[in-house]
Amino acid sequence: MSSGQPDNIGTIGIVILAAGESARMGEPKQLLDYRGRPLLRHAAECALALGSGPVAVVLGAFSEKIRPALDGLPLLIVENHDWREGMGTSLRTGLATLLATHPDITAVIFMLSDQPLVSKSLLGEIIALHAAAGHCIVASEYDGNLGVPALFDRELFPELLALDGAFGARQIIRAHRESAVCVPFQQGAMDVDTPADYARLRALR
Repeated sequence: MSSGQPDNIGTIGIVILAAGESARMGEPKQLLDYRGRPLLRHAAECALALGSGPVAVVLGAFSEKIRPALDGLPLLIVENHDWREGMGTSLRTGLATLLATHPDITAVIFMLSDQPLVSKSLLGEIIALHAAAGHCIVASEYDGNLGVPALFDRELFPELLALDGAFGARQIIRAHRESAVCVPFQQGAMDVDTPADYARLRALR
């Protein structure tokens, strides 16, 4: 692959979760400017740059307003009509979309649209750890917890597809903590949920 990823890992899909209503922000945070483009487009371009496999974006609230921010990108864009029921519905929707179009994927990475400091190199490190030892979960570590971006091996797809709507990826990570490995990513704590968070991000720039 032109991405330079190991050639023994198969096809790894990426799901970007962007269905929330941004209640604490007061406007769609997916569209907030970051380095001259919307946060969601920044995340999508980062995922596509990895070149590991197909990239799906799950929209929900404000989908019609947000969708144009992704114009021109080779993505699978899917709308989660059940987004109000919780993050688990978006995980299920994104993974099901990838499997419907690319049934041969061997693992999936879940990432958010509001973690602007996620990089191609971080995603590459996650994949490299998975390839090196076949870990079924490789998760980012920040604030003393394991979270997203996180990779899940195909053996966990049935559990992901059965997630209750109220639970997210951390539910699966906790259930398999003994077999999960982590990639330190302290910048993962910088997510953009409130106007104060966005002000801190702009100050970093």
